[in-house]
Amino acid sequence: MTPRISRKARITGTAVAAAAALVAGVAATAGASTAPAFTSASPVALTTSHRAEMIRDASAAKAQTAKELGLGSQEQLVVKDVIKDADGTVHTRYDRTFAGLPVLGGDMVVHRAKDGSIKSTTKSTQKTIKVASLTPKISAAAAAQNAHGTAAKSISAKQTGAQAAKKVVWAASGTPVLAYDTVVKGVKKDGTPSRMHVITDANTGKKLFQYDDIRTGKGESEFSGTVDLTTTKDGSNYTLTDGERGGHKTTNLENAEDGDGKLFTNSTDTWGNGKPDNPETAAVDAHYGAAETWDYYKEVHGRSGIKGDGKGAFSRVHYGDNYVNAFWDDSCFCMTYGDGEGNKAPLTAIDVAAHEMSHGVTSATANLTYSGESGGLNEGTSDIFGTSVEFYAKNAEDPGDYLIGEKIDINGDGTPLRYMDKPSKDGQSQDNWDSSTGGLDPHYSSGVANHFFYLLSEGSGAKEIGGVKYDSPTADGSKVEGIGRDKAEKIWFKALTEYMTSNTDYKAAREATVKAATDLYKADSAEVKGVEAAWNGVAVK
Repeated sequence: MTPRISRKARITGTAVAAAAALVAGVAATAGASTAPAFTSASPVALTTSHRAEMIRDASAAKAQTAKELGLGSQEQLVVKDVIKDADGTVHTRYDRTFAGLPVLGGDMVVHRAKDGSIKSTTKSTQKTIKVASLTPKISAAAAAQNAHGTAAKSISAKQTGAQAAKKVVWAASGTPVLAYDTVVKGVKKDGTPSRMHVITDANTGKKLFQYDDIRTGKGESEFSGTVDLTTTKDGSNYTLTDGERGGHKTTNLENAEDGDGKLFTNSTDTWGNGKPDNPETAAVDAHYGAAETWDYYKEVHGRSGIKGDGKGAFSRVHYGDNYVNAFWDDSCFCMTYGDGEGNKAPLTAIDVAAHEMSHGVTSATANLTYSGESGGLNEGTSDIFGTSVEFYAKNAEDPGDYLIGEKIDINGDGTPLRYMDKPSKDGQSQDNWDSSTGGLDPHYSSGVANHFFYLLSEGSGAKEIGGVKYDSPTADGSKVEGIGRDKAEKIWFKALTEYMTSNTDYKAAREATVKAATDLYKADSAEVKGVEAAWNGVAVK
């Protein structure tokens, strides 16, 4: 049957959800953002057709662009994304190949003025992309076998299979070398699926790098209240299909661990009863969280959907059995939520959606590698935008704050999971950068980014915001004056989408945010000075 127009359904009763990711809970109806004044460097909202046309134009001109950049004859550019500013500046993000092989760590952004001239280029590596030989000394089978052993130590659970090792050029660190990328699939002890990439030198067999595609977090139940959902009439029934937001769907996995799940369908347009024993309740929170996240990115940043292409992702609820987690997976372009301990606390809170779907936005833009300092920036970005969505939603029952996971009680004593004003209060996160930052789990090295964002937004010292008391120190004892959260999130988004690349570290993040602030508010502005002062405050020079 042909679906009819989308509509909004009123959901009565409370909606119990669980916060899976490491972000502050959001339980809200949509609200307008108090965005800063529009500037000539602000990204314009592109229609899906206009964006597609710009990508086609950039693809048609990629050979000329490669020539302008002085790339070698064996290098080719692959257009990934295009962003246009109000002043006509166009930022085109490229991946790169060498002799037909993907170059991992070879991504770049080319910034062109309105007249088409290249203003600057942001590269993930300054190294020349070339390798001595394209013939490996190690076989693909041997590389895959080595990768299995490496992944087994990391996954610490059953392996379910692996893709064949693929030849690549590894350029993310050191001198570019011929390498293999082997993806080992598995399931971790807690039931989380894993897709571990193991990069090995194709000539020596040495492991060069590894990272997991799956992004996760943990949490307990929270109250999210009565919400509006956009649904679709299909014959005599309604489905959880959001035609206003790229066709986002919410499905029921019915405790399975794979597949797309079954689309939620109801003869009435009233969903759930606010209790986790009703399968629709988890779907309500997941569907609503996806809508709030979509609306935030579109209304605040002019981005239509996670990839910017106007297409919705989809949400799967009731994953596995007693699965106390939730995760974003690029391969299915979907959010997945477990039902928590005893299958009684679905991890479907809006903060989970905002945090995890922001991993998708990062993947579609800077693609910050989930390891080392770039991993901390990846995780911090999701914290920053998860918090931003909470403020955007403006819910009286759960107002915006800088306390990450304050509603989920993961510690069992009512304390937040993380603190943006002083991350070290959680006992594991870093307040400031030091030489050990890159060796930490991304969830803890993200503290540096979170602290920076708080200082940039609100400034240092003791204060009370929305009834919550904060006291943010600085690494050097300096006093930082905040520029306001609305400007801070605009700067971070522009830096992420236009000036960060896959291997951006904290020093490069400072450079990216200074460039973004300069574009938006001009050199020597209070905003640029605020960015510099906030980075100084977390010891990133």
